[in-house]
Amino acid sequence: MERIIELTPIVQHIVESYARPMLKGRSYALANTTEQTFAVVDVPDHYPRKFPAGLAVLARIEADVVFIEEDTTDRPLVDELVRAGIPREQIICTYLGETLPEKV
Repeated sequence: MERIIELTPIVQHIVESYARPMLKGRSYALANTTEQTFAVVDVPDHYPRKFPAGLAVLARIEADVVFIEEDTTDRPLVDELVRAGIPREQIICTYLGETLPEKV
């Protein structure tokens, strides 16, 4: 029997774990549970800013597939999701150019 994994709470929890205190700024977890989209934005707090606010990670769930739209971290989100029990075949890293496999 195949194990069914509830993706939404796993993806949301893992993405939110990327929101941590920064040396010179703050990161914020953002969630849109209606559209099953989760992100973390890094915002520097020094002025004038040398660097703009930036998207650290963004993932969305569609049709039981996790699409990682952005990952600028040194701790790849795909690895954390696999560690949490989501099969790699259910994760598409669009920021790396991956696409859904074509149906035969």
